[in-house]
Amino acid sequence: MNELLIIAAPDLMERRREWLESLGGERRLAINTLDAYERDTRQFLAFLTSHVGGPATLSDIHTLRTADLRAFLAARRRQGSGSRSLGRHLAGLRSFLRYLEKKGLINAAAAGAIRAPRQPKSLPKPLTAGQALNIMSSEAQLQEEPWIAARDAAVLMLLYGCGLRISEALGLRPSDVENTATALRVTGKGGKTRVVPLLAVVLDAVVTYQKLCPFHLPPDEPLFRGARGGPLQPAIIQRGMQKLRSAFGLPDTATPHALRHSFATHLLAGGGDLRTIQDLLGHASLSTTQIYTGVDTARLLEVYDRAHPRA
Repeated sequence: MNELLIIAAPDLMERRREWLESLGGERRLAINTLDAYERDTRQFLAFLTSHVGGPATLSDIHTLRTADLRAFLAARRRQGSGSRSLGRHLAGLRSFLRYLEKKGLINAAAAGAIRAPRQPKSLPKPLTAGQALNIMSSEAQLQEEPWIAARDAAVLMLLYGCGLRISEALGLRPSDVENTATALRVTGKGGKTRVVPLLAVVLDAVVTYQKLCPFHLPPDEPLFRGARGGPLQPAIIQRGMQKLRSAFGLPDTATPHALRHSFATHLLAGGGDLRTIQDLLGHASLSTTQIYTGVDTARLLEVYDRAHPRA
């Protein structure tokens, strides 16, 4: 912070302090994110000082051009920042500049006009079949209430057994899952509907939850309910998955969405064709589904490296 005493005018420093406090208080950003935004804006003010030839002021921020922000990102890249770090640098700056704009102190048009660096595509990280089966059992759910354990097991079963997104699973209604159903009609992104097979074991998990649920479940209202009877929120399932990661010693990549990745990867490994998997996942483009071929190849190479005597 001492560096800012030299490179930023007092009023700009004060606005920056207020912005960081608002992020931690009103928006409750994680400590790591706050630290990163503090560091990013400090580095930007240091850059701006050398760029304009004096301590950065609100006037300097007000007259920022897109070219100035690009110059900062280019400088950070030369110092070793990758695309992900550059994207975070830009996100922090945009947040700060928009805060100042809302206060009526600057115009943040330059921040909105610049595009974030293209992020490298990373392969999905599926679970193994054994890991997926372990975490989906109702016995594994770390809950005191049996109906909540059954609920969480049913949701996770839908993610892995049907390849649903968590929003799709939580958007289901009782009328969508009849006791004799063999398929689900799912509404996905963009309001598009698709039909996915409903395995008997998945249906059994949903029916078990319905029988144990203490709340009345009207046919056209949300199927999955929170502890007080309202619609179940994704964060509840995500927190439950976090507990399961600790219990089973799973990596941080073992998220609810990883079960959807596992569904696709295990189907592909078992001989499923890409077009069918595309339809089951509800992907608009086959190129989106093709990323799972990379996952399968990567796993094959891992086995090769471990097992082959010449690897």
